[in-house]
Amino acid sequence: MSWGHAVSKDLLHWEEKPVALTADKLGAIFSGSAVVDSENTAGFGKNAIVALYTSAGASQQQSIAYSTDGAITFKTFEGNPVIANTSKPDFRDPKVFWHEESKSWIMVLALGWSYGVEILSSHNLRSWTSLSVFSSDLASCRRGQWECPDLLRYECDGEEKWVMLVSVNPGGPVAGSGTMYFVGSFDGKNFVADKRDYPLWLDYGMDNYAGVTWSNTLDRTVYIGWMNNWLYSGSVPVGPWRSAMTLPREIKLEKIDGEYILTSKVVREIEGIAGDWEKVEDGLFGERMFGVRDSYQLRLNLDMTKEATYMLSNTKGEYLEFIVSPDTRKITAKRAGTTGVTSFSSSFPTTAIKMPVPGNDPMVELDIFVDQSSVEMILADGSSAATMLVYPREIYNGIHCTGAELDGKVRTLSRVWK
Repeated sequence: MSWGHAVSKDLLHWEEKPVALTADKLGAIFSGSAVVDSENTAGFGKNAIVALYTSAGASQQQSIAYSTDGAITFKTFEGNPVIANTSKPDFRDPKVFWHEESKSWIMVLALGWSYGVEILSSHNLRSWTSLSVFSSDLASCRRGQWECPDLLRYECDGEEKWVMLVSVNPGGPVAGSGTMYFVGSFDGKNFVADKRDYPLWLDYGMDNYAGVTWSNTLDRTVYIGWMNNWLYSGSVPVGPWRSAMTLPREIKLEKIDGEYILTSKVVREIEGIAGDWEKVEDGLFGERMFGVRDSYQLRLNLDMTKEATYMLSNTKGEYLEFIVSPDTRKITAKRAGTTGVTSFSSSFPTTAIKMPVPGNDPMVELDIFVDQSSVEMILADGSSAATMLVYPREIYNGIHCTGAELDGKVRTLSRVWK
């Protein structure tokens, strides 16, 4: 288990580089993060890129590696592990950022089945001090092992707020994997969650897990998730790859109906690969527009006052169904056997993907990004999302609606892979 490496100038077209970090005497290379040490706090050189990761051997310990050539090559620090551990069974996935007020690096570490996130600090990325542990007394949040945490700062509605992301497995919003979040405050030592009905979910589908964010994107927080679920990740019918990533998304804290909500929208760079919008008509629009092998974005205007059923379909008779329910203000996706290949796992078929529609507007816009084996549904205002894998024999290239007027538009998305 190692760290792959890819670079991009637009978050969509990626160039794969040689593997950056490989297993050593301390164990396999688990998740982590990287920072640009612009002030040379670690002594590896000004603007050195420092990777922080979990060495997973007999125990889970934290190590670092550094690059002084712009991440072309990395050198493992000879003093590893920088955070030793022999007592905690789960102690992994370091996410690190610079905290200006305390003039220190802050790390959050997942504590797995202890349902907690440990917060640590350092002035040099080499020596670390434990500050506190964030956990939750709510039984609804003590679900699955806690993994891949992140701590994000936002200015929202004239107030500073912090958001703690935690991936949990099993125990997601449907089954298996999922990513919950807490909104609260951070004083440089302790994260305290606001009193809310938790968990809050970043994504209500089954296939957005263990996402990571960049810390140095200036005006926004960009997130990419692992598009899979541990319930069936080892048996999905694909090759030669095993998993894919979600489209990059900007996640932002916004106040909706008096509550802070973490919204997500596909990054603005999507415009660089998008074609012209065309009006959606009932039927196989895909064949008429661009053939059955290209991805596309569908934007539907949904009447939340009417019970309606929508079907994304193809010429093979396969379809993904989702239902708009005014009484619950939810969109329910049914990933049943009709969607395509599902027999590889009894955990894959589900009719329980329920995506809430916040607010009380009678009309809402829903963006649906459709590819060969994925459907990413995101409300246009970013307030709710549901990501799901599907395995039809050909891409869904048509739509049918009952119970409401079909109102929307569609545009092609150019290929970003070779």
